[in-house]
Amino acid sequence: MSENQSISLAEESPSVQAHLAMLQNVIQRMASNSSSCKSWCITLVSAVLVIVADKGKPDYAWIALLPTVIFSCLDAYYLALEKGFRETYNKFVEKLHSKSIVSSDLYAIKPQENMSRHQVDAMKSISVWGFYIPLVFMIYITKIIAIG
Repeated sequence: MSENQSISLAEESPSVQAHLAMLQNVIQRMASNSSSCKSWCITLVSAVLVIVADKGKPDYAWIALLPTVIFSCLDAYYLALEKGFRETYNKFVEKLHSKSIVSSDLYAIKPQENMSRHQVDAMKSISVWGFYIPLVFMIYITKIIAIG
């Protein structure tokens, strides 16, 4: 069988089910990583603000922006990967239904192209800016009211 020869696989085939399960697990992991980014960001920002308040140095409150920016970029990266793997999953299912799967499609676990576009889209999504922009605002409010 040549490398890109079309193969006939049923939807119930163990290899097809294993491939789809692997893709679903990767997608689930990326979604979990995105959620973990938000949790870690809140934890670190809170810790920084508590330390700044304890030391009485309100000008250092801006240090809390560092984990916010880093985790927002990491969160967008995981969301972009999740979207890329969802596209891979959907494309595989589409090929499965149209009976155009080639042997190289099986167990090829990689996100679809356009990752940079996915990252830009993720940064613009409400899932990212809807969480991190209010967090930046809260850092500012905390600096002005509670600490300074």
